[in-house]
Amino acid sequence: MSKLTIVANIIAKADKVELVKAELVKLIDVTRAEEGCINYDLHQDNENPAHFLFYENWQSRELWQTHMNNTHLADYIAATEGAVDSFVLNEMTHIG
Repeated sequence: MSKLTIVANIIAKADKVELVKAELVKLIDVTRAEEGCINYDLHQDNENPAHFLFYENWQSRELWQTHMNNTHLADYIAATEGAVDSFVLNEMTHIG
């Protein structure tokens, strides 16, 4: 199977930006150490600091699914419950 690219857009509630940011940053090192992770890069919008974007590449969808079921993601979800306005995830294939 070919490499999988993930683009995840997270919009924090206006009064929860720093909480969400701190919890997202906690995911970086542990995720980069996971099997199959090629890159896991967090970005924050310059105009809207409540908008975060993860740009990720994984060796396969199966290894990404393992990541999605890890406890650190469950911990993030619990810690940010009620603090996120929207979360949109796109699974993408590199074509050029």
